[in-house]
Amino acid sequence: MADNTYVGAIDQGTTGTRFMVFDHSGNDVANAYKKHEQIYPEPGWVEHDAMEIWENTKEVVTEGLADAGIDASQLEALGITNQRETTIVWDAETGKPVHNALVWQDRRTTDRVEEIQEEDKVEWIREKTGLECDAYFSATKTEWILDNADPIKQQRARPKDIRERAEAGELMMGTIDTWLIYNLTGNHITDVSNASRTMLYNIEDLEWDDELLEEFNVPKSMVPEVRPSSDEETYGTTDADGFLGEEVPVAGALGDQQAALFGQTCFDEGDAKNTYGTGSFYLMNTGNEAVTSDHGLLTTIGFQRSGGDVQYALEGAIFITGAAIEWLEDMELIDDAAETASLARSVDSTDGVYLVPAFTGLGAPHWDGRARGTIVGMTRGTRREHIVRATLESIAYQTRDVAEAMEADSGVDTTSLRVDGGAVKNNFLCQLQADVIQTEIVRPVVDETTALGSAYAAGLAVGYWDDLDSLRENWQVDKAFDVEIDQAEADEMYSRWDDAVERSLDWATEE
Repeated sequence: MADNTYVGAIDQGTTGTRFMVFDHSGNDVANAYKKHEQIYPEPGWVEHDAMEIWENTKEVVTEGLADAGIDASQLEALGITNQRETTIVWDAETGKPVHNALVWQDRRTTDRVEEIQEEDKVEWIREKTGLECDAYFSATKTEWILDNADPIKQQRARPKDIRERAEAGELMMGTIDTWLIYNLTGNHITDVSNASRTMLYNIEDLEWDDELLEEFNVPKSMVPEVRPSSDEETYGTTDADGFLGEEVPVAGALGDQQAALFGQTCFDEGDAKNTYGTGSFYLMNTGNEAVTSDHGLLTTIGFQRSGGDVQYALEGAIFITGAAIEWLEDMELIDDAAETASLARSVDSTDGVYLVPAFTGLGAPHWDGRARGTIVGMTRGTRREHIVRATLESIAYQTRDVAEAMEADSGVDTTSLRVDGGAVKNNFLCQLQADVIQTEIVRPVVDETTALGSAYAAGLAVGYWDDLDSLRENWQVDKAFDVEIDQAEADEMYSRWDDAVERSLDWATEE
């Protein structure tokens, strides 16, 4: 294969869209990024404009290629990775969304989730999907859009009810990967990893579950075709007459956390990684077995290659970590995220302050959609440095909650944890994390492993990379953080975290 060919990756995240291009060695040779608007119509509601996301996607792809001097004809394939669970419903004829996308953080369907809990259907859903019944996932979001989106006005006809249109097969639904694949290729497709996050997909039978579709009133005609994450048949090609001007195969898709697992080359049972983004997501590959969690974790599909078995994973989903740093900026406690390390180091401890960043509820292992952000332990002597340090410590403590649950469920003692995402550029946080969970933290040279994982999936599908071993050879360590305090000191720091969490629970009783 020619040396001047590459694989592109569209990384559509919660706060923005990135396009990266990778060479055979897994090095990035192009990188463009653009933020999109965060829409908060009511407390606990979070939306995105799906059309803005598509326009931004075209812009960053075009910009990234131009800045690097790469022509679209040099792309062997495109991979997609995406914020998971965020849900869009659109008109099959016009391709226009009927409502803003409901973001994974959105809590408006908490009442519906509590109805299901009262009907004792939680375990039934978990057995089929591996998921907790929570507003986090796509099922209740899709149901809400169908019940609440404004009717579509037809020319020379009465406004047509959204649910009526859905039943008539006139609407499509999907997560962000599906939306982008549809706009790039014209095909209505998702991959197994994203399907497994909808709470509508049976992860044992590997098909859309008719009983769940009925429960959430989602017509089967709306859901996309499910394909492998790395697909030799490809999902389609871009339009030669479209914005790229070339037919480039779209051959791989992975939800962002599964993409990071793949990009960190966690291909074997027991391999684990933690991604620190808006939230944090700790995944462990459990091989061909869907391991049931008894400690508040999710059982999910990790990835699937063409002709291969599905690889499952255990996941600890922490809703707010990097977003807590953004909150510090919003509150003008810091001017820039880079400040947090020096401010945290300037004090020996939090002086008894704990911050629980439950701004959109708590995920694993607590699963409380009505929990809210809490600061406890403040005195008249509390300064912003203590609040900043408590915020960084909250990221490490939430990860320890998940790490302990992961070890209990899997029976595997983690001796090394691969980390990635924007926050791992903070050496103070990485060292703090190693100390709090008493485990070596390893940061790779390429820390945009989410984009890299989707590029790997697409590149494997078209033969750009030969096999998994060639990807393992690409993975290189940037820095390893060894444990610097003993278990007793770590336990002392962590000792009152549970008390702080307890005070945040079930707070939003009026929502």
